[in-house]
Amino acid sequence: MNPSGAKPSRSRLTGVQVSLSVFIAFGLILAINFNSRISAGIPLIERYESVSTEVQELRQDQATLVDLRDYSESDAFVEYWAHSEGKMVREGEILVIPVPEQNTLIVPTAVAQFSVPIETAPQQPSEWKLWWALFFDAPLPFNQPNP
Repeated sequence: MNPSGAKPSRSRLTGVQVSLSVFIAFGLILAINFNSRISAGIPLIERYESVSTEVQELRQDQATLVDLRDYSESDAFVEYWAHSEGKMVREGEILVIPVPEQNTLIVPTAVAQFSVPIETAPQQPSEWKLWWALFFDAPLPFNQPNP
């Protein structure tokens, strides 16, 4: 208690307290801003890494295709194709094509039988069923045999 009997007055904010409050508020605003920028950048970083991986794979595919193109233009490929696919021979070589014997042919033992029902004459619907289908664009609400 105060010896004079007066109520104690509230202390006013000092300059240090105000500047500290402003500094803390400014720091919080910066922290929130940096956090939002980091959060926005994470998907971009992930996308960049996936695209970089895809580019690396495509470069490897391109290198493989360039090697294949170079090989297909070489004399070694032409010689390989001439012997394997072209059935060509060099001078002094003889082309031999194996032919199976007549007795070694495979004869099928069982033949599958299929039966397909064939409708000879389609049934003509009665006129009132045709009119029903034209007007209501729906099947009959009940099943009635043709008259």
